Amino acid sequence: MRKLTVGFLLLMVLAFIAFEASSFSKTENKNVVIHKSSAEETLKMPSPELVKLQTKALLAKQFVKKKNFDACFCFLIDMSLPSNHKRFFIYDLKKDTILNSGLVTHGNCNQYWLTGRKYGNDVGCGCTSLGKYKIGNAYYGRFGLAFKLYGLEITNSNAFARAVVLHSHSCVPENEVDSDICQSNGCPTVSPDFLKKLEPMIKGSKKAVLLWIFE
Repeated sequence: MRKLTVGFLLLMVLAFIAFEASSFSKTENKNVVIHKSSAEETLKMPSPELVKLQTKALLAKQFVKKKNFDACFCFLIDMSLPSNHKRFFIYDLKKDTILNSGLVTHGNCNQYWLTGRKYGNDVGCGCTSLGKYKIGNAYYGRFGLAFKLYGLEITNSNAFARAVVLHSHSCVPENEVDSDICQSNGCPTVSPDFLKKLEPMIKGSKKAVLLWIFE
């Protein structure tokens, strides 16, 4: 009888130890899963540049709805980015996604080479003008295909008078490069291949297309 009691107690102790070990293992596994999930969420957090672009896109949605512009897409240019980075974004306003991006120039303000950024709206200033633009009709000028631009804000109200247009130039690379690209006299100038991607979108739209240059 004594041997049976001792054996029973031993079995109880072993069972308790096994239960504790199992509980500890589950707790540890749960902690590992939580940690992994947190890491994945951190990796998925958007960059500050993307957050900024999404914020502008939200405001663009409100603008195009109010002004009866094309509500499917718009063009967003972030001049705070270096010129050798793709900073001209084709933004899908319906799906909240970037459809494509390309390089774009900024104005040299009539200097041989502008260091940093300066903006202006005066006729003859040669600078980039910040603000929202309505893209107008296509025409062929000294740089080939171009689209007229109409400034919609006090910061770019002279765009048409300044002959600031959307056009291409061979000095603008198709892909990102190691150093700054060429500068313009205020026109948002893109590569020839990138303009070919913009052309059918602009011409195919039944409503005005928004182009927004911001910093």
